[in-house]
Amino acid sequence: MTTYIIRRLLLIIPTLIIATIIIFFTIRLIPGDIVNQMVMEQASGGGYVTEGAKQEVVERIKKELGLDVPIYTQYLRWIGGVLRGDLGESLWKKTKVAEEIAPRIPVTLEVTILSMAVSLLVAFIAGISSAIRHDTIIDHIGRSFATLAMCVPGFWLGTMVMIFPAVWWGWSPPIKLIHFSADPIGNLQMFIIPSIINGLLAIGITMRFIRTTALDVLRQDYIRTAWSKGIRERTVIFRHVLKNSLIPVVTLLGLILRAMIGGTVIIETIFALPGLGRLVLESALNRDYPLIVGVMLFLAVIVLLINLLIDISYGWLDPRIRYK
Repeated sequence: MTTYIIRRLLLIIPTLIIATIIIFFTIRLIPGDIVNQMVMEQASGGGYVTEGAKQEVVERIKKELGLDVPIYTQYLRWIGGVLRGDLGESLWKKTKVAEEIAPRIPVTLEVTILSMAVSLLVAFIAGISSAIRHDTIIDHIGRSFATLAMCVPGFWLGTMVMIFPAVWWGWSPPIKLIHFSADPIGNLQMFIIPSIINGLLAIGITMRFIRTTALDVLRQDYIRTAWSKGIRERTVIFRHVLKNSLIPVVTLLGLILRAMIGGTVIIETIFALPGLGRLVLESALNRDYPLIVGVMLFLAVIVLLINLLIDISYGWLDPRIRYK
C-alpha cells in the first residue's frame, strides 16, 4: 500500500504540469484583454485622447504586467515561481495570489462538505429504504423525489430562494459572512441553504445509485442466508447490505464531489459567499490571469488527492482488493 501511495503521489506531478499548461494557455482564449480594460479605465478618468498616447499606455501596462513577452515565456516565469512557492501576483489588486486564495478556502470547503454531508444523509436513508421496501409506496415516493432533485436546476432554485421569500415575507438569507468561530449557529444558518441547493443533484443521483446497488446486494445468497438465520434487519442492512453497496457508490461520490466543487461558482455568486468559486468568476470577468490559474491549480490538487483517497478506500471496503 505504501509503495502504491508513493507512486500515485509521484504521478500527480506530471499531471499537474499538464493541467497548468492547459489552464494557462486556455484562459488566454477568453474574449477581451486586461490591458485594454486598464487603458479604458485610465482614459475614462480624463487621461489620454490621441491614439499615439493610448498606444504608449498599452506598451507601458504590458511591460508592467509582464505581458510584453511571448506566452510561453510568461508560462516559464510563472511555473518557475510556483516551484519556489510563489503563485504570482494579481494583475489588478497587486497582491499575492496565495493571499487572495487563503481566506476563501474555508468558505468553499464548508459549502462542499455540508453539501456532501446533506447529500449522503438523505441519499443513503432514501436509497436503502427504497431498496428494502421495493415497489411499495415508500419506493415510489423515493424515486419520484430523486427524479425531481435531478431535474431542478440549482441556479434557478437558488435564484428563487433569494427572490420570492424576500418579496413575500421580507426574508432573505444573510449575505454578510458569519465566521463559525464567531457564531456557529449563524454560520450554519448562512451555509445550510446554499449547501442543500448545491447538493440537490447529488441527492437524486446518489439515491438512485444506492437503491440499484442495494437491490443487487439484497438478491445475493448470503443476504438470504442472513435473513433466514433470523438476524435483525438493522444488522443485515448496516453490516452486509450497506458496506457491500458502497464500492460503486464511492466511485460515483468522487465524481459528484468534483462536480460540487465546480458548482460552487454558481452557488457562491447567487448567495454572495466569498469563496473560491466566486473568486474565479470575478477573476475571469477582470481577466486576472494569475489569479485564475492559481485557483485552478489549487482545485486541481484537491481533485487529484480526492481521486487518490477514493482508490485507497476500495481496499478498506473490499478486503479482496490489494494494491502493490
